[in-house]
Amino acid sequence: MSTRHIVIETRLGPITLVAKGETIAGLYFRHHVRRPSQETFGPEVAGSTDPLLNEAARQLRHYLAGRRRQFDLPLAAEGDAFQHAVWDIVKSIQCGDTTTYGRIAEQVGDRSLAQRVGQAVGANPLCVFVPCHRVVGSNGSLTGYAGGLERKQALLELEEPPAVSAGRLF
Repeated sequence: MSTRHIVIETRLGPITLVAKGETIAGLYFRHHVRRPSQETFGPEVAGSTDPLLNEAARQLRHYLAGRRRQFDLPLAAEGDAFQHAVWDIVKSIQCGDTTTYGRIAEQVGDRSLAQRVGQAVGANPLCVFVPCHRVVGSNGSLTGYAGGLERKQALLELEEPPAVSAGRLF
């Protein structure tokens, strides 16, 4: 399986997109919490020469420009069964919506698993594509995000329904 990557410049800073074979396996910010070592990304390729990475970059740029609300990419994250159960729930959170770690814990079977859900959300190697920024604290507060809370807030503001952002004072 051919692992390779590109780095693209975005309004959120440089983002590394990693492909393994015919799937996208990672999206990482420069100072990403739990960012794997650079060697695991394979060689850097020119995005224009790699149709899959080129398409992932195109969709991500359109999303960040407000012209796309969901992604249509073959994704393949490495993780255990519990992480995949959590990430499947996170994938189902619609653009403009949020949920809490506790609600996801209930969906996987036990509200007491909220901390473990938080660990799984934090280990998501496909942030933005698997929108873990849409998971907030039980009181609606912004809590942990592998790309930093400033990016989490920026992504949530990007996705706000127009009526919400029009009524916001900040």
